Amino acid sequence: MTDAAAPPTVLDAVTALDLRYPRDWADSWDRVGLVLGDFGHPVERILCVVDCVPETVEEALDVRADLIVAHHPLLLKPVSSIAPDTYKGRIVHRLIRNDVALYVAHTNADSANPGVSDALAARLNLRDLRPLVPAPVPGTGAGRIGVLATPMTLADFVPFAASRLPVTAAGVRAAGDPASVIRTMAVCGGAGDGFLADAVKAGVDAYLCADLRHHPASEHVAAGGPALIDVAHWATERPWLDEVAGWLRGEFGADVIVSDLDTDPWTVHAFGPLDKPLENKENPS
Repeated sequence: MTDAAAPPTVLDAVTALDLRYPRDWADSWDRVGLVLGDFGHPVERILCVVDCVPETVEEALDVRADLIVAHHPLLLKPVSSIAPDTYKGRIVHRLIRNDVALYVAHTNADSANPGVSDALAARLNLRDLRPLVPAPVPGTGAGRIGVLATPMTLADFVPFAASRLPVTAAGVRAAGDPASVIRTMAVCGGAGDGFLADAVKAGVDAYLCADLRHHPASEHVAAGGPALIDVAHWATERPWLDEVAGWLRGEFGADVIVSDLDTDPWTVHAFGPLDKPLENKENPS
C-alpha cells in the first residue's frame, strides 16, 4: 500500500501490475506492459477497458483518468509510424497530449490466477477451478475447468449464460444436443478454439469461449466432443475488468472506473422469418 498522503505514480502502478501479471507469462508473440506514459506522473484515477480504441480513449478523457489498464494490446503488430494521420497514431498522440498512460495485461492476465478466465468462471457460478492448460506455476495457465453450482441442460444453460454475461449483439449460441446435461465445463476468455482438443481431453460436458470457427466446431461436435457455447469476445473478457479494478482500489486507494462500452465489432443481430420454408432453388414456385 502506498502512502495515503500522496497518490501513486505511473511507475508504482506499473510495478504492482507487473508483479500481479508477470510479463514473462505472456505468449512470445504478445506485447504487454507499459505502452506509453510518464513514470513520474501521479495516478489518481484509472480506467479499465478491454480495448484501447477511440471510444474508450474519449471515455478516459471524459472521466479525467491518468492511466488506462487495457486487456488487448494497442501495438501488437509492428508499425513503422505513429503519425497522427494513422489510426493508432491518433490514439497515441491523444493519450500523450493529455498525460494518460496506457498499460496492457493480455495473455499474462489470461494465464494469471486470478485472471481473465477465473472472472469468467465466477460469472457462471463455476467452482473447484483448475487450469484447462496448466502452466509451470501452479494454478496458472490458459482457461479454467470447473463444476457448475447447479447442473442444467445445454438448452437451459444458454439463456443462463446470456443472463450472466455482458449483453452484446452477438448473444450466446451453442452447438450440441440441447438435452445434454452440463455438470462440468471448461471456459476460456477470448478466442478459444485452439483449446478444443484440451477440452476433449479434460472430459468436460461443455466448453465456453469466443470466436469459434465453423469447421473446427463442426468437426468437434461430429466427433462427439463436449457441447460448445460461443460468446462474443468482448463479453468473455469484460468480467475481468471488475476483478482487476477491485484489486487496484485495494492496492492504491485510487478511483478506478470500469468501462462498459461494448467494443465488440459486431453491432447488429437479426433472425430471419423462422416460419418461412426454404425456397426450392431448383424448382422455384
